[in-house]
Amino acid sequence: PRAPSRAAPHRNPLPAVRQAPRRSPGCTGQAPTVPARTPTPAAAPTPAQAFDALYAFCAPALVRQAYLLTGRRELARESVEQAFQVAWQRWPEVAVDPDPASWVRATAYEYALSPWHRFRPRYRHPEPPPADASDRALLDVLLTLPPPYRRTLLLYDGVGLGLPETAAETEASTPAAASRLLHARSAIAERLPDLAEPEVLHHRLAETASTERLRAAKPPTVRIESERRARFWTRAAIAITVAIIGATALTLHTAPTRYEPPVPPGETVPGVPPKAAPGTLSTAELTLRAKLRAESANGPEKLLPEPR
Repeated sequence: PRAPSRAAPHRNPLPAVRQAPRRSPGCTGQAPTVPARTPTPAAAPTPAQAFDALYAFCAPALVRQAYLLTGRRELARESVEQAFQVAWQRWPEVAVDPDPASWVRATAYEYALSPWHRFRPRYRHPEPPPADASDRALLDVLLTLPPPYRRTLLLYDGVGLGLPETAAETEASTPAAASRLLHARSAIAERLPDLAEPEVLHHRLAETASTERLRAAKPPTVRIESERRARFWTRAAIAITVAIIGATALTLHTAPTRYEPPVPPGETVPGVPPKAAPGTLSTAELTLRAKLRAESANGPEKLLPEPR
């Protein structure tokens, strides 16, 4: 969990076009609007309408930001969709957050920078780099930075948050965020001297992200997928709970109700010869067995034996 930013940032996030001027803070530089299907301006939007407005406000810019974090187009789209799916599942909490856009952005960044993606087969091989040489050089430098440094640089010099808001979103102290920012700027200026100025770096980040054709899914698709996954995990949790209850009941039914001590191993008793195993029959015993088998098994002779 992160602490939401309470103060208004002084710069806008990555613009969608090259050399776009900085405007008011937000995900795309313009305030979100309720869809046109709202009955009246005074009527409160439904949760779906509010979610769609937030998605339209933030998703395009978040996809571009996630691309700068990861260098992967498909992972950037997946991160944003995953973040909004979680936001829809927890919409009562997100709707009352002081900054819902920051809540979704933090979730998308955390998913995009997860180290577990390296073990997924689809992300083991690098994607084609940007076509422009300058964009390719900037992206290569960004991907060499440690993830916390990359995230801090993008939030401050790319999105335009203030230093306290950047520190809060990255769950770091303000001095630690400032140190990360300075080290990231130094690493970029060392390899790309033309980007030593923060303003130039801001515009270059915006240009690099805007040149890629990154499209996010439609809001209804994200909501439907979020509800489908929520139903799946709910049913899975119910099935696991039922299995645990059944296993517990079976164990209680078959378990012994009293303590049964184990049978001790045998011991040799002094003075008592061990029991010998039966050996082969003698001649007399064999003759007797043959005679007994030849006689009738039932009849009067069994009751009244005749004298020999």
